[in-house]
Amino acid sequence: MRWDNLRLTDPPEQAAPTVPLIPRGAVATTFDTPEFRGMTFYEVQARSIINRVPAASHVPFQWTINPYRGCSHACVYCFARRSHEYLEMDSGRDFDSKIVVKVNAAELARRELAAPRWGGHPIAMGTNVDCYQRAEGRYRLMPGVLAALRDFRNPFSILTKGALILRDLELLAEAAEVTDVGTAVSVGFTDDELWRAVEPGTPRPSRRLEVCATLAARGLRCSVLMAPILPYLSDSPARLARTVRAIAEAGATGVTPIVLHLRPGAREWFMAWLAREHPGLVPRYQELYGRGAYAPKAYQQRVAGQVRELAEACGLGGRSSSSSRGAPPGPPASAGPEQLTLL
Repeated sequence: MRWDNLRLTDPPEQAAPTVPLIPRGAVATTFDTPEFRGMTFYEVQARSIINRVPAASHVPFQWTINPYRGCSHACVYCFARRSHEYLEMDSGRDFDSKIVVKVNAAELARRELAAPRWGGHPIAMGTNVDCYQRAEGRYRLMPGVLAALRDFRNPFSILTKGALILRDLELLAEAAEVTDVGTAVSVGFTDDELWRAVEPGTPRPSRRLEVCATLAARGLRCSVLMAPILPYLSDSPARLARTVRAIAEAGATGVTPIVLHLRPGAREWFMAWLAREHPGLVPRYQELYGRGAYAPKAYQQRVAGQVRELAEACGLGGRSSSSSRGAPPGPPASAGPEQLTLL
């Protein structure tokens, strides 16, 4: 693998790598338990953990922490899949089953937050792969990261599809007492059959909305990233209405709709799945995404308008709020500017 000439950061959020990504001393670990069977974890000593996002990324945050690369959620549409190709792994099955674990993430976070040059900028987490994927249950990197952010009173946000964030509820509450903390869960639809097909490694959508309700009940601001909205699969008026209604009932502070986008890596994996499961939709997707990664703006605007109206009808109107110190939980680093409308 091309690990010895790459840096342990996330390609979409960094300039060209210049130093080793994974040292030769990295440890490859497997666990003979049902939830980790068939998976390999590459335990590495990262060189840095706080990453700067290029201004051209058009996202509402400038700094990120990503303790993992690769993700056992196995979402067929995941935009981050191509990042595995930088490790000379494939963006399909390898991305789902070969997970890079930055085992010194907490130590690095504390060191970098203490550095004189660090300006206390808001930090977003969960913007590349999920920091609360299943591996976090074993490696427990996030408590140390959160404790460091709390101790340095550094504002942060977390976006997740995982229920494991509730394990760290007290840490989040403690941090919220001294700095700005934003949380968000990702729920693009509430249909269980579709969930099993496209997000097989995640908690079911209803469980994620329970996470939102629990965070809100604890006094933590929690919004919902309604993403991705899948053309012809989850974008009907009835399905949009069911999803927005469930989000409102969960006590979310706001909802951000994002239509599926298909960048290289994710595009090939998703389209192969679509050809197997819904071959009749392939021509429609080729029409929508034939010119690039994003659906036509008119389609995106129509869906966003529908969600806005539904949100207002459910009493979910108003922009998802955050103070000037905090980074709002937002869309992934590859989202386009037309997809950043917050409701």
